[in-house]
Amino acid sequence: MRTGFDIAALLLTLAAMLGWVNHRFLRLPHTVGLVVMGLGASLGVLGADALAPGLGLGATVRRLLRMVDFKETLMTGLLSFLLFAGALHVDLGALAQRKWAIGTMATVGLVVSTAVVAAGTWVIFRLLEIDLPFAYCLVFGALISPTDPVAVIGILKRVRVPPTLEAKIVGESLFNDGVGVVVFTLAVAIASGAGEAGPGAAAALFLAEAVGGAALGLATGLIAFVALRGIDEYNIEVMITLALVTGTYALAGPLHVSGPIAVVVAGLLVGNQGSRLAMSEQTRAHLFAFWSLIDEILNTLLFMLIGFEVLAISAAPRYLGAAVLAVPLVLAARFVAVAVPISLLGRFRTFTPGAIPALTWAGLRGGISVALALSLPESAAREVLVTVCYGVVVFSIVVQGLTMERVLHRCLGAGAALPD
Repeated sequence: MRTGFDIAALLLTLAAMLGWVNHRFLRLPHTVGLVVMGLGASLGVLGADALAPGLGLGATVRRLLRMVDFKETLMTGLLSFLLFAGALHVDLGALAQRKWAIGTMATVGLVVSTAVVAAGTWVIFRLLEIDLPFAYCLVFGALISPTDPVAVIGILKRVRVPPTLEAKIVGESLFNDGVGVVVFTLAVAIASGAGEAGPGAAAALFLAEAVGGAALGLATGLIAFVALRGIDEYNIEVMITLALVTGTYALAGPLHVSGPIAVVVAGLLVGNQGSRLAMSEQTRAHLFAFWSLIDEILNTLLFMLIGFEVLAISAAPRYLGAAVLAVPLVLAARFVAVAVPISLLGRFRTFTPGAIPALTWAGLRGGISVALALSLPESAAREVLVTVCYGVVVFSIVVQGLTMERVLHRCLGAGAALPD
């Protein structure tokens, strides 16, 4: 590979091939199928390495993966476009009606999950004689607790759930990333002994990241809204939305605010008020078609890369054992994180029967957790956490993704979870 263009060409070619194979033969949900095939290809590479080590196939593929840099590709590349594309299709009114449930799950629920996972992980590591300080268990709890909006929205495209529950699932997944990054940053500061990590610092960081990100997204979204309303030329209007996404995400960095939250807010504004008040029918059709295509292409690349990242994890038996034990732990923490806010809010409003187990199983983990794990500095702790994180993410996407329809049908009753 000589240039970034060569790498992009290879990835797009592989993505197109795997997408075609899945659609033509496997017929799995798109995201699940790509992860499964990426895993299969990775295991094939490992098998070839074992049978013919002289070929150096595994080393070549790992070198290519390092050139891609999953963390940078997702967090500073794909994520802004994927979040904006997802937010465009979300009903802002439905989110506003359920703001307390969504806000509580995305904040209190995430902190509760982080604490439960940290405590449980510490016990697992002690049982398996893995020497890791509790601070790094807290880091793992912070990186694995946020639900992944890309994975969640991808699965919900194929499964119909009651609108009230869908708003909670999608809304929480869109907004808890900003909170998750704040908690993760604080946990890493504690683990490394760098900087302040007290309640005051946590509150200040949260305000700067979450509230500042929302304010930035609202400001740039309003500028885009005015620009869209002033013309009726869909090619330029599509370009305005592209500028909105890239400009907002780029500004978030130097302003030290949450880029994900900023593009979500901007996407909600353009997808709701913008589509109704600032676009013609022709523009609306072209713009939504364009972003649906962007969403499909980038989803394909992301989940294919998740499948291939198995080559980056350690095969140490103790680490793999920890990954297996972490799966039920993370599900249990998710149950507690959902049950606490819903039970508290249930005193003031009625929730869909079966909402707690449904929200528990619908809390998919995905590329964001993997990217956060890979962002840790090289160390023995990183090796453990990347392996355990990857095991949980693969289970979440493949097992929870494939059984989502059946589980939601059982939790919510007949007709509640049907293929679109």
